[in-house]
Order: sequence, then structure tokens, then C-alpha cells
Amino acid sequence: MLKRNLSRRDFLKVAGIGLGTLAFRPLRLSPREFLAIPKRLAQFPDSEIIGRVTDPGVYLRSKPTNASGTDNVIQNLAADTLLEWNQEVVGNVIGGLSNQKYVETPTGYVYGSVLQPTRNLPNTPITEIPAGKSGFWAEVTVPYVDLTHEGNIASPWLNDHLAYNFPPRLYYGQVVWMDRIRSSNGFVEYRWNEDANGRGYGYGGSYGEYFWGDGAGFKVLTDADVSTISPDVDPVEKTMTLNLDYQTLSCFEGNREVYYCQVSTGIQYTLDSTGEEVNYSTPPGTLLTHWKIISKNMTSGEEEGGSGYSTPAVPWCVYIQGGIAIHGAFWHNAFGEPRSHGCVNAKPEDAKWIFRWSMPYVSLDAGEERRSLPDHGTIVNSRKA
Repeated sequence: MLKRNLSRRDFLKVAGIGLGTLAFRPLRLSPREFLAIPKRLAQFPDSEIIGRVTDPGVYLRSKPTNASGTDNVIQNLAADTLLEWNQEVVGNVIGGLSNQKYVETPTGYVYGSVLQPTRNLPNTPITEIPAGKSGFWAEVTVPYVDLTHEGNIASPWLNDHLAYNFPPRLYYGQVVWMDRIRSSNGFVEYRWNEDANGRGYGYGGSYGEYFWGDGAGFKVLTDADVSTISPDVDPVEKTMTLNLDYQTLSCFEGNREVYYCQVSTGIQYTLDSTGEEVNYSTPPGTLLTHWKIISKNMTSGEEEGGSGYSTPAVPWCVYIQGGIAIHGAFWHNAFGEPRSHGCVNAKPEDAKWIFRWSMPYVSLDAGEERRSLPDHGTIVNSRKA
């Protein structure tokens, strides 16, 4: 499936026909009853890299091409299907998309843009909140963690999951604030405080919900995870170049390139409901980073027009002028072509590196945006060729 523009409601409606239905119906429970059951980590495929299908209706093909339509389709895959990831190959993709990559699996080929590369790196859970702390930040290090809900159901994303029988989960690369620990049926669970005690979201982006997840799925972040990369380099010497034509981002210290990655910037497309063209292009110009946040709930309206979204725990956000951010994206693997509503999407590991390297510095203790900068933020040269 090569559809670019899928609304959150469309995604859940289609996905619920597949995976969500399988998740709920065998238990003969209502969605709300299902939410209250403690859930252990799933059994994940035995593969160094595990591909997670990010969209509903993705095709597993016998060849790395969609040129033959559906003639080479082996299977229609539901969202969150997990596959062993052998290697990426260059395929033949038609339909106006620049990405030509397919992922080879033991049973066939899947278009790479809709397959998130994940790993299964379980952890030994801690059993107590670190001394003197009210909680801790934790990063998902497995393909996904099923969640148990506590309290009032308030957020748009959870309401839609319930409406379409799709299980609420956290995905590889997401970062959340944990404020409690408990033992349940012989395993340790952490409680994700969606509001992060007012520290992690801000600007009206929280709904005051709580979720429990198997502690083995989370890496407890340490100071080393947010320590500044190249702290001895003068902040003035740190700059970024964002190439809007080639969809790449490079980090420089002086004239030396020290990091490079593919990204997905804003796209210009037509809303299906009205036919009105809306420009989400990432702006060109000389921009500055001005605040950062470890994890943020990102929500936008216009849902009925097909462009709305509600995404919790977007990791490693570096905000730049114009109200846009460089941040981790776990909901696609289409890096190298425009995709976003104006922000700069990067793989979570790339976003984390940029977060640590750029100004201003944010510590685990702060856990929130910093408004006062050392001398200035990091310059982002956003440009076209």
C-alpha cells in the first residue's frame, strides 16, 4: 500500500478490522474491560531487526515491485504485524513516491516506507522509584508494549482506539514519564503518567490519563542518555543544514559534518473533503532552535478533513522558529520524502542524537522546555538547492 494521506480515524477504522478485532474478540470482553487487564510483553520474532507494519492494508509481495498491481500479492498485512527483517533492497515503486526501498523478509517483500525497523531489547525492570525522585523517563526498546488503562478515558487517541477495537500501545522509540511501580501477577509494571506531572507536555497537550506497561519493555533513561554531545564545542560553531529538496539533515561543527540523516519535512497536498490545497511545507530560511522537550503529545484539529492527528509521546523534540520541531517519528519509515505537517520527522535514534547535540541543554531533572539559552540557539539553515 502506497497511500500517503491517511487520517487517524481512517487508520484505526481499517486497522481495527484486522489486528484490533483479533486482540479483543477472543477474550469476549468489552474494550473497556480489556483495558483493565495487566498485559505481559508479547512474544516477538527472533530477528535482529523486526519490521512493524505501520499502516493498515500493507501488501506482502513475492517481488519488490508494485508495478504489477496486486498480481504479486501474497498477503494483506494488518497494522502492527511484525516481520523478520532480512535486508533492504532497491525495488520498483510506481505512484509518484521517491522511496524505492523494499524490505526482504523470509516470506516476501514489504514496501519499506510502511515498515518501522524495531528491535527486541528487553530490560530488567527496577522495583522502586530512584531515591529522591518523583518518577523517571523511560524509552520503549521493544516493538511495542500493550497498555493497561487507569482513570478517566479522555484523550482523542484512546477514544478512537476504543471506537475501532484497536489496542492502545506504546511503540519502539517512544519516551514517557513513569511515576509509579507495581508488581502484578509476578511481573513489574511501570505507570505512564500521560501528563508527566505537568512536566512533559505543556501548552494544553495533556489529558490526565494513566497507563501501566510491562517494565521489561522500557529502558530507564540516565543522565548519559541526554548528556550533551561535543560539550566543548562553542555553541556558535554548531549549525544544521536542512535540505528541503533532498530531504536530508546534516550537523556541522565549524565546517566539519559530524552527523547526517534522512528526514521527512512538510508536504503540500489537497484535503479530500473540500479539495482545498493546504500548504504544510517546512519553511526555508535561517532558523534557530529555541526550546526542547524530551517527549510531547502532538495534536492537531481538522480531523474530519483527513489531516487531524493525536499522537502521544512524540520523542526528542527540538523546536525551531515557526512553531515546528525536529522530532522522532515512529509511525512511518518514509524518510527521504516529504511527509509531515511542517515538522521535521527523523528516526527516533537520529532525533535523539540531534536533541543531545543541539542547544539548549535539557536535563532529566528539568524534564521541560528551557526558554533561556546560553548565547543563542543552534542555527538551522533550511534551504532548497
